[in-house]
Amino acid sequence: RERWGLPADAPIVLYTGTFEAYQGLELLIEAAARLQTTHPHARVLVVGGEPGQVEAATGVARAHGAGNVVFTGQQPAREIPAFVALAAILASPRIRGTNTPLKIYSYLRSGTPIVATNLLTHTQVLSPEVARLVAPEAAPFAAALAELLDDPAAGRALATAAQALSDARYSRDVYLTRTAEACRRLAAARDGASAPPATETAAR
Repeated sequence: RERWGLPADAPIVLYTGTFEAYQGLELLIEAAARLQTTHPHARVLVVGGEPGQVEAATGVARAHGAGNVVFTGQQPAREIPAFVALAAILASPRIRGTNTPLKIYSYLRSGTPIVATNLLTHTQVLSPEVARLVAPEAAPFAAALAELLDDPAAGRALATAAQALSDARYSRDVYLTRTAEACRRLAAARDGASAPPATETAAR
């Protein structure tokens, strides 16, 4: 918090990732500007981006009057857990795409509520039971952030459900079990394909 000028008691909305257009950074910045009017003490911390991208995004934030957005630029992967630990809410404002962001899996097990856009890129993994899903627009995104900041109990319920989903479907143990089962099936299929037909075996 000291490094990035974040007040000790300011609730943090965190975004981590690249600044590609599909990530929805401008949507997040517009949402931050709206959040600033209702929750002026909150901060939106944006981790990632090349220097030129950060400079451009800073200009967008300035144009929207979003003085509550703090840009860190790219940070070492080993430091990302420390940023996540600061957060009251984890944000994924993607505006298009079909692949699930890898960070969603770490967000699920973080114990922190998630706000994400209600698009296939998220809903392949996320549901209303484990995250607050909203239309890919600034107003509903800001409203979801404000709602969870005002209702920590609701956020804890989402985060608890998200952790349970992670444990049940996306944990390391589940991954290893599924991988072992896939290998077993491939081996069985290979052995079956290499064995001669029963009639041919009998003829021999």
